[in-house]
Order: sequence, then C-alpha cells, then structure tokens
Amino acid sequence: MTLTQKILAAHAGKETVAVGELILANLDRVLANDITAPVAIEEFNRIADAKIFDPDKISLVMDHFAPNKDIKAAEQCKTCRDFAGEHSIPGFYDGGDMGVEHALLPEKGLVTAGDVVIGADSHTCTYGALGAFSTGVGSTDMAVGMATGKAWFKVPAAIKVELTGSLQPYISGKDVVLHLIGLIGVDGALYQSIEFTGEGVASLSISDRLCICNMAIEAGGKNGIFPVDEITLEYLKSTGAKEPKIYTADEDAVYARVIKINLSEIEPTVAFPHLPENAKTFKEIGEVKIDQAVIGSCTNGRLEDLVAAAEIFKGRRVAKGVRTIIIPATQKIYLEALKLGLLEIFINAGALVSAPTCGPCLGGHMGILAAGERAVATTNRNFVGRMGHVKSEVYLASPTVAAASAIAGKLFDPRLLPQLTAGAVEN
Repeated sequence: MTLTQKILAAHAGKETVAVGELILANLDRVLANDITAPVAIEEFNRIADAKIFDPDKISLVMDHFAPNKDIKAAEQCKTCRDFAGEHSIPGFYDGGDMGVEHALLPEKGLVTAGDVVIGADSHTCTYGALGAFSTGVGSTDMAVGMATGKAWFKVPAAIKVELTGSLQPYISGKDVVLHLIGLIGVDGALYQSIEFTGEGVASLSISDRLCICNMAIEAGGKNGIFPVDEITLEYLKSTGAKEPKIYTADEDAVYARVIKINLSEIEPTVAFPHLPENAKTFKEIGEVKIDQAVIGSCTNGRLEDLVAAAEIFKGRRVAKGVRTIIIPATQKIYLEALKLGLLEIFINAGALVSAPTCGPCLGGHMGILAAGERAVATTNRNFVGRMGHVKSEVYLASPTVAAASAIAGKLFDPRLLPQLTAGAVEN
C-alpha cells in the first residue's frame, strides 16, 4: 500500500485497502470556516438528536470574510459562534485568536502525523505536509463528520513524485508546485494521492511542504502527502502536537505514475490566468505590468514567506501605482514579523499590512480587482473573477517573485533585482 492507503486502512480498522474500495474511516479532526460552517451547521441541525462526537476534535475558523466585511459576514460568524457555544466546542477561532485556517491548525499543534482530517474547504489537503491524510469535503459530509466522527472515502490511486537535488536561492515550494501542476495539468491527479518521496524531501522546509500540499487540489488531487522525517518531528514537537503515528509506503506499493523532479533545476515560476496549470518561467514571460501584489494566504502567509519578501523589499520602494498588500496568516506570525522588524520594512517600502484573513484570495475583501486590473499573488487560484472583476487577471507566484514584481511594477525575476537601477526601483 501507499502512504495514504496505509493511513486510511488503519482508520477504517482494516489490514489492507485497495484502490477504488469504499471505506468508512474514523476522523481525528473536522474543520470548517465562516463560509462553509453555517451550511454544515444547518445540515447538522437536521439530524435527529444530533450531538458533536468529540468537541475537542472540531475546529471552526473565522477567516474568509473576517474581520467581518459586512452584515452577511457578521451573521455567518455569529451562527458559528453560537453553535460553538451551544456544543461547548473549544476550537472556535475569531478576532485576536484567529488566523487563516490552514496556517492556524498546524501552528496550534492540532494536526499530527498519521491523522485523518476532513475540512469543508478544498485546501484542507495542506496537512499532508505533516504526514497526515487530509482532504476537502462538502458541508454535508462535514456535518455528518461532526455528528459521527466518521467519513466515507473511495481509496485513491497515487502518483509518486520523486524529488532530488535542492532549491536554489529565491526558489521555494511555490515554484515547485506550480512546476508540477504545469507538468500534469489541473486534472492530472484527479482523485489521486500525490505522494512526495526522494532525497530531495530533506531539503524542503515545513513551510515549503505545507505550500506544496496545499495546492495538490489544484492538480485535481485527493490529497498531497510527505513522508515523516526529522524535520517533521521537530516541527510537531515545537507546536505541542499529540504523539505522531508514523506510516510508510510499502516498497512494492503500486503507483499510477512516477514523476521525477530535480529541485536544483526549478526556476522562478508564474501561473498565468486563468488556471494554475499555465505555468511559465521567466524565459517565457514578456512584459506584464501589474496593478496589485498580494503576499499572504494559506499557501504563502507564513513567517518564512514574509522573511523572504522582506529581504526583497528592504531598502526599496514598491512601484508607483502598484497596491501591495501583506497578510500574515496568523496572529502569531503577525507578532513574530513585528518583533523581527518585517512590518517596518513592508511599510517603509510602501506596502500595507493587513490583519490575518483570506480576504482577497477568494475575491472577498481587502484587495478586490477592478476590470482590466492585474495582480501577482502568492495565493493558490487564478480562475476567472477569482480576485474580483471577471475581466481582471491573477498571476500566481512565490513571495520573492511577488515582492520583486511589486518593486518593478511588472512581473519580475527576483534573481535580476540587483540589475534594476535606483531610479527604476523608485519609479
């Protein structure tokens, strides 16, 4: 069995599972946000005599339209707040205790290796970076998960991604995953597990891995997952996560296909509108002027991302006419960035810093685009109208590319930033 299949078998109480088999698995965590939870709560309340199976295993994170952008958003958060109070759910995160859900849960040690996690959000696959099986579900499945502590799955086939080498300067996990999606397409891993292996894994930080697994869904994947190594265990220990359960793929595990990626050869990569598969390196990119840069989200709003961006912004100014928005993914990250002086660097560079929120990623608030405007963003989707008007455009990139582009006023290779003259930077 593959790594994912091993975890699913254990949670279904079975010795083995086979590709395509339908199983009922026990859940370690059930997650939802301020958009999807109200729908799940409505369905939960339709279940006769429903009770939460384990309040400590439920997480309700107010992040998409929070801080509340309007009356509707406020009503949605209130629905979640009241539900959490009624059912004594401690894991309700709002206000000063909130953060973008897929950054918040790992930070708080709420997910560990070997867990099975469902979330009413497609990017729940993020937690595969910690050696967990995690996947997005609909709000109805989430409601039943809250009530029963179980969910049904069709056991997925798997794609094996063998990683060698190590990343070059200015390159991150975002470039890796955009490269991968560019190779296989947005449906290249449809209902399959993307399992990362190889000696190259050791060179990737937890932040890199979280970013890569986060975007497994953008290739159609059921989940993305990394093996547990010393880097994983050290991170889990630092967050106070419960004791990990480590699974490993069998040597004779069967994979639908094997993809080899040399990390040393990865270049800064940008996904052009309107699909994440439209991946291009700067050898293929001409002059593309931008109106906005966004650095944040559940994909790239972690401290490591902000540090990388700050190194680009330090001593420089964003181009005139480019709105640059920095969004730390959690309150803890915000505070750490403050202590490190990163926020001062961003503000001095002409950027604005937001409270933690999903905000502009889904066209919610805090950076909506008008018709004809272009944004370079460290977010995970660039569909038509994703960040605002249907005639706007979103270019997906890493924090270093987004920062360099904000300074240049156009899509720009961060490796070439020193070549910009002082005048070009200022103008």
